[in-house]
Amino acid sequence: MNTPQNRRFNVAVVGATGAVGEVMLSILAERDFPVGKLVPLASERSAGSTVEFAGEDHVVQDLASFDPAGIDIALFSAGGDTSKEYAPKFAAAGAVVIDNSSAFRYEDDVPLVVSEVNPEQAKNRPRGIIANPNCSTMQMLVALAPLHRKYGIERINVATYQSVSGAGRTAMEELGKQTAQLLGFKEVETDKFPVQIAFNLIPHIDSFLDNGFTKEEMKLVWETRKILGDESIQVNPTAVRVPVFYGHSEAVAIETREKVTPEAARELLAASPGVEVVDERRPGGYPTPVTHASGKDAVYVGRIREDLSHPRGLNLWIVSDNIRKGAALNAVQLAELVAAEG
Repeated sequence: MNTPQNRRFNVAVVGATGAVGEVMLSILAERDFPVGKLVPLASERSAGSTVEFAGEDHVVQDLASFDPAGIDIALFSAGGDTSKEYAPKFAAAGAVVIDNSSAFRYEDDVPLVVSEVNPEQAKNRPRGIIANPNCSTMQMLVALAPLHRKYGIERINVATYQSVSGAGRTAMEELGKQTAQLLGFKEVETDKFPVQIAFNLIPHIDSFLDNGFTKEEMKLVWETRKILGDESIQVNPTAVRVPVFYGHSEAVAIETREKVTPEAARELLAASPGVEVVDERRPGGYPTPVTHASGKDAVYVGRIREDLSHPRGLNLWIVSDNIRKGAALNAVQLAELVAAEG
């Protein structure tokens, strides 16, 4: 990418040894981000190990003892508690922080940004922090924002089918271990999830709230309204964990202010940034996490059809790689917006 005066930026990746951090590093290299100095950071437990960036090994430093002076952009993906403690310190030292946790998403003075939806908000960062949305919200809004802006969305009914990578590396390991145990006719051991995840579905992600929804479900409500700048949108979510390693899927039914036909929706979405339409009425003519989304940048949309129960209803199936687009890629795209400012 081109930056003013071909400037290069000192970039810190906090949580560099995690699943998202590793993908952030690879995307920074793939997109030829103008990195001057790269500093991988993690907890004391991981300090001293190495990560690869642009063909070179870099030693991971201890976040707790690191001096953030001189860092221009800090990409955080190390959990909410870590972000709350260290992100303000990096911002105070002059860095622009792009945070992947939920620590700052609902703060009025922290913009919540999807690069294809509301990139202009990235400049409005009085605290020096930009929040990355939840992965399930992000992919949904990449697809729905164009429809909302043209036709107006009154209500969103969404059921998510979220892969285990959204719960971290230990969750992926548990799915693999349980699958092997079951195929070997052995007793299943459960640790990360409250019940068996292999060959199962769990309608429970994050903690339960007093209203009966989980926090993961309410993120879809809160974040949709903030990103689209419309508090009137009604969102009815159900979040389900599924035995898939990478890629979240969503069954979405929207009710619009103005009627939109499936044909018009396909045409609009096909021309929208970050969206790939895969919508053929034949076996395999729709996106899935494995066959389309895994390892890819796009948000895929298929099964576009009228809602027979509502005069202005539309159904969509939305799939994306939750680690890549849902976390790492958007963070790097936000870093590119910052870099373009000079």
